[in-house]
Amino acid sequence: MRGPAIRPIAIAAGGTGGHLFPAEALAAELMARGQRVVLFTDARSAAFDSPAFASAERFVLKGAGIAGRGVVKGLRGAAQLAAGTLTARRLLKQLDAAAVVGFGGYPSIPPALAALTLGRRRPALVLHEQNGVLGRANRALAKRADLLALAYARTARVPAGARTQHVGNPVRPALAALVGQPYPPTTGALRLLVIGGSLGARVFSDLIPPAIAALPDSLRARLLVAQQVRVEDQERVRAAYADTGIPVELSPFFPDIAVRLSGAHLVIARAGASTVAELACAGRPSLLIPLPSAIDDHQRANAAALAESGAAQVLLQPGLTPEVLGAALAAWLDAPERLAEAARHAASLARPQAARELADAVLDCAARTTSVQEPR
Repeated sequence: MRGPAIRPIAIAAGGTGGHLFPAEALAAELMARGQRVVLFTDARSAAFDSPAFASAERFVLKGAGIAGRGVVKGLRGAAQLAAGTLTARRLLKQLDAAAVVGFGGYPSIPPALAALTLGRRRPALVLHEQNGVLGRANRALAKRADLLALAYARTARVPAGARTQHVGNPVRPALAALVGQPYPPTTGALRLLVIGGSLGARVFSDLIPPAIAALPDSLRARLLVAQQVRVEDQERVRAAYADTGIPVELSPFFPDIAVRLSGAHLVIARAGASTVAELACAGRPSLLIPLPSAIDDHQRANAAALAESGAAQVLLQPGLTPEVLGAALAAWLDAPERLAEAARHAASLARPQAARELADAVLDCAARTTSVQEPR
C-alpha cells in the first residue's frame, strides 16, 4: 500500500478538456507506476467527474483569467490568483511535493508560482504545452521552469533560453489504444462524426445540416451522422435533419469517443489540441474548422500539422457557408482512395507514447531536483 513518505506529483489542470485530458493521461501513467498523484484545480473544472482523478487527493484553488477581462475584472482575477498561490504554497509545503506539472491556463499558475517560492525544498516545475502556439500562462513561466514539454516540435512563441522537450500530447488510454486499428471499409455505409469541442459548436449546428442536405442523393443514401450538439440546439438540429432521411444521432457529449472515432470514415471538428492528437491516434481524416476566437489563433496552428501532411482539410469559419462546406464534404466522401490515404497520413503523426514520455520527463526532473537538494 502506498505510504505517505512518497513525495507526490502535483498536477495543476482545470477548465476545459483541452487542458484536462492530457493531465488525465499523465495521471493514469504515473499511478500505474505506483506514484502518488494530487490534483490542483479550479472550481469550474470538469476534473470533479474525472475517473482518472477519482482516487487522487484534490485541492480547489481560487483563480481567474486576466487577459481580455477589463481593468476591474483583471484586478479581481489577479487578487484571486494571488490568494490561490498562497494556498498552493502552504499545501505544497505540507505535501512535500516532488514535482508540479502545469498544463496551462490560469488554474496552473498558482501551483507553478508557489513551487518557485519554496526555496531549497522546492518541487521540480514541469510545464506541458498542448497547442502549436505557446499559451500565455506557460509563456510567462517557461524560462523559470525546469522543463517545458511540447506537443509540437515547432511550437511558436517559445522564449529563448527555455529548456524544452518534444513529447507529444498525452491522450487518454482508450484513445491511445486506437493506434494501428485499420481504417473501416468504404463500400457500405459512410459514418460522419461531428465533434465541436467540450460543449459543441453552435456554428456546426447552423452549417452542417444544410451542407449535408445538399449532398448528392448517392452519398446521402449511405450516410450515417453522429453530431455533438448543444442541449439548447438539439431540437432545431433534429428538425433540420428530418427531411434528409439520414439517420442521425445527436448528443451534447459522446462519452464513448474512442468507439466513435474507431468507426468514423470522416470527422468534422474544431482543432483543439486534444482533438488533433486523438485524430492522429485514431488515424482518421478530418475537416477542421478552427475556433476563430481562440487566443493567439492557436487552433489554426494545431490544424496545420494535420493539413500539411495531407490528413485534413482546414476550412476557416469566417465566410464559411453550407455550400462551401457541402462541396468539401462531397469531395471527400466521394473519394474512397483520398479518405484512405488521409487516414494513413493521420496515423503517421500519432504519438501514443506521449504520456509515457512525459511521465519519464517529470520523474527525471523530480529526481534531479531532489539530488541537488540533498546534503552532501
